[in-house]
Amino acid sequence: MTAPSRVPSYAAVLRTRHARRTFGAALLGRLSYGTVPLSLLLAVAGSTDSYAVAGTVMALFGATSVLLSPVRAALIDRHGPRRALPPMAAAYALLLAVLAHATWEPGASGLLVGVSAAAAGACTPPLGPVMRTLWSDLLPDRRLLQRAYSLDGVAEELLYVTGPLLVGLVTSVAEPAAGIALSAALVLSGTLALVSSPPARAAARAVKARPAGESRTARTARGRRGGAGLGGVIAMSAGVGLCVGSLDLLVVAFAEQSHRPGAVAWVLAALSAGSAVGGLTHGAVHWRGADRTRLGLFVGALALALAAAGLSPNLWLLAAAAALAGLFVAPAITTAYLIADRSAAPDGRTRAGAWVNTAINAGMSGGTAVAGLMVGRLPLPLCFALAAAPALLSAAAPLMGRRARAGAAGSAARAADQPASPAR
Repeated sequence: MTAPSRVPSYAAVLRTRHARRTFGAALLGRLSYGTVPLSLLLAVAGSTDSYAVAGTVMALFGATSVLLSPVRAALIDRHGPRRALPPMAAAYALLLAVLAHATWEPGASGLLVGVSAAAAGACTPPLGPVMRTLWSDLLPDRRLLQRAYSLDGVAEELLYVTGPLLVGLVTSVAEPAAGIALSAALVLSGTLALVSSPPARAAARAVKARPAGESRTARTARGRRGGAGLGGVIAMSAGVGLCVGSLDLLVVAFAEQSHRPGAVAWVLAALSAGSAVGGLTHGAVHWRGADRTRLGLFVGALALALAAAGLSPNLWLLAAAAALAGLFVAPAITTAYLIADRSAAPDGRTRAGAWVNTAINAGMSGGTAVAGLMVGRLPLPLCFALAAAPALLSAAAPLMGRRARAGAAGSAARAADQPASPAR
């Protein structure tokens, strides 16, 4: 591996030996995660003639994918990516192929589609957490790793923009189910290319080199020690997801209230653009101070920007507020992943990153659901403020706890300095 640059840059990240090959393979496979949601939604809705069935199928797919992510990541940590990823990717691709076949023509069985979608979600290969673990192996220099995580996060966000566009091109010349088949091909080819890369082979050798006599209890205890203190990071990650998920639906409600539903795409594009700028800027800055403090500041700023967005008098200012909020999304997510990687035990890094990823995705789903319950029942500015409140509380809690502990320590020190009362 090349020595880190004195002045870390994104070019230095990509010049690192094997980085471009490994990162490119991971992005190819992860593009599937940008194409499969819309493809599956369109294909199921068209073949069953029911948006209710399509919504249920998507919920099943998303639930098993998100909730079982730490379990799949634990398999990666235990067996290494070369042994654990190919079976996951093969099963996932096969189940997507079943879904494509089942939804190609009208009259698909809702039960078959639902069971297949739930099973596919359960097998989703955790390519994002694996790539972040490999970045940590490729780049021991902390400054370069920060840039790599920022680059990875921005690239992943762009995949979720590119994926639906690709689906649009596919559905213009073929059935929506063809998009599901394309997703299967992308994830399988990307995974196989990833596990054949030298960093993945090195990770496999590291797994084999672990002490064979270590008990499961010892591994669990060591993992808990390494992951101590991640609870607050996971809570703040969920807060970020909640802000983003609720903002998506609140923007729709704001646009409909303004009688301009077509402006939704522009406001959400402003959010994505702000996140990309914030992510790249975050990676380029040499930050001082504790990562956890910085994470709290990012999450708190995101929450305040979301609350302020509800006060926008028109869609133009709402778009500006969304762009401002976006500036803190990618930096917060990147910092959370950095803390997880640093805090976890060596054989638990993929799982720690997966927990952060699960928290973000669960927060997004929860945010959309909560916003849906509030819209129409409460004034829109209040909906924005209430959606921001959990994230603001999660960001403030660690700081308040730290101040309380510091105050208690100071009181104890002052008490120790007081002369003892004379005995009576």
